[in-house]
Amino acid sequence: MDMPWVALDEPVADREYLALLSYLPLKTYRGLPIFFRFAVTVIKQMRAAPGAMGFSLRAKVIARNFWTLSAWKDEQALRDFVVKLPHIEAMKALNPYMGPTNFTQWKVTGAALPLRWEDAMRRSQQGAQE
Repeated sequence: MDMPWVALDEPVADREYLALLSYLPLKTYRGLPIFFRFAVTVIKQMRAAPGAMGFSLRAKVIARNFWTLSAWKDEQALRDFVVKLPHIEAMKALNPYMGPTNFTQWKVTGAALPLRWEDAMRRSQQGAQE
């Protein structure tokens, strides 16, 4: 199930932005309640994050696989988001439940927003093969 792209700021067509695909697998079903609780709070954080351009989520709940897809004005905006509450708390709380995560970053122009899942997943698979 894919959540529709949530645009947070109007992109400039020829400006460069940072795209991020996060793969977040859970090892056990026990992690699902805490994952969903933090997902709600992190989404609220994302909606107010300076430098966030937009985001989407993909969930394969039965398989316990989750992805985030986001665009940022620059790498500093992403770093600032990651180290603030509640995101930093979510990372610590979920660590015992997480399988091997994967993060894929690339540059996009504003004309490429909103990001598309097909493109992001292809980039992630290409990165794993290189």
